[in-house]
Amino acid sequence: MANQRLPVTPAIRLLRAAGVAFSDHPYAYEEHGGTAVSSRELGVDEHAVIKTLIMEDERRQPLIVLMHGDREVSTQKLARHLAVKSIVPCRPEVAHRHSGYLVGGTSPFATRRPMPVYLERSVLDLERIYINAGRRGYLVRIAPSVLVELLQPEVVDVAV
Repeated sequence: MANQRLPVTPAIRLLRAAGVAFSDHPYAYEEHGGTAVSSRELGVDEHAVIKTLIMEDERRQPLIVLMHGDREVSTQKLARHLAVKSIVPCRPEVAHRHSGYLVGGTSPFATRRPMPVYLERSVLDLERIYINAGRRGYLVRIAPSVLVELLQPEVVDVAV
């Protein structure tokens, strides 16, 4: 994949326009492989691979949760934090409609629809993170502070 031309996605355009320092990390994507595959293929700790999850509340209002690859989101904790009845992951086609990205390639940057972003607090403790760049099999390495600067997320403690 090293000789392959890297995609220019809406996320990459936004990072470039914002002057963000990042490095490209393409890998061999596997359907339903998740962050275990990307961390294995890139030789990085799965904890530093941040997944972008599109979820919705009971009113079907979408939101983004940024979580460590080796952790899950407590939707119950998040719902309590947001004072809503429930939070559930969106079906892939719904997530695609909200974000503009295919599941497995969802980036939090330059989504089709603006959505509130919730960032797991401990992500900010990492020196560098790997996050989807808007295409399956393509991550970028950035400083976690970029998430705060560009997305202005609400920081939460909802990992399990």
